[in-house]
Amino acid sequence: MRIIVADCSAEYSGRLTASLPPAKRVLLIKADSSLLIFSELGSYKPLNWMAAPCTLKEIEPEPAAEPAEAAGAGETAEPAPVKVLRVAADKSSDILDVKLYHVYSDAQYDLGEDPGLIKEGVEDHLQRYLAEQIERIGEGAKLVRREYPTAIGPVDIMATDANGEHVAIEIKRHGGIDGVEQLTRYCELLNRDPLLAPVHGIFAAQTITPQARVLAEDRGFTCLILDYDEMRGAESDELRLF
Repeated sequence: MRIIVADCSAEYSGRLTASLPPAKRVLLIKADSSLLIFSELGSYKPLNWMAAPCTLKEIEPEPAAEPAEAAGAGETAEPAPVKVLRVAADKSSDILDVKLYHVYSDAQYDLGEDPGLIKEGVEDHLQRYLAEQIERIGEGAKLVRREYPTAIGPVDIMATDANGEHVAIEIKRHGGIDGVEQLTRYCELLNRDPLLAPVHGIFAAQTITPQARVLAEDRGFTCLILDYDEMRGAESDELRLF
């Protein structure tokens, strides 16, 4: 990771055109040559950037224009850059030119291999907690197994309800229409097996979009909101079964 603090300007050309006037900013250059330009404000989002795959080159700045050519009456000429960073996209004609006028800091750091973001509340955790607390789908429910195999992929959880009828449960962090379609395919397939039918469906997620809820209920499925904090033992009384 290379971090540069400098007075700079930027010009982006190609599929779109954008420019940044001279100001003090932070440049992040990653090992894949991607470059991101940040200001003091603006949260996490860069002002401009070039994503990989791309190629970065340091090019010689063009000679400074003569004073008479550089500015008209009452205008201030742009200072001459001491360095120009050109980042070119490998798969398009996009180019990001960053002119550096004064460099306050230019440092490189080897960050090593990153293990990646470890998220709590992902589908595997939700699946495990719900399997251990299967009565959340209804009193008298019993777990058959997690990752119940089918010809089109495993159902997250197969259980039986208080009547002994099978229930296929599809679990998502954020439930959308695609998840409902997935549960539909599982239930249609499982209901062809006379040893399993009737198989009911439960669509379980931390959040479910209104469109997905309407579709799920129209297909006879139950929607279950999962409170991850409550399921792992934190205090909460927000579990809703619709």
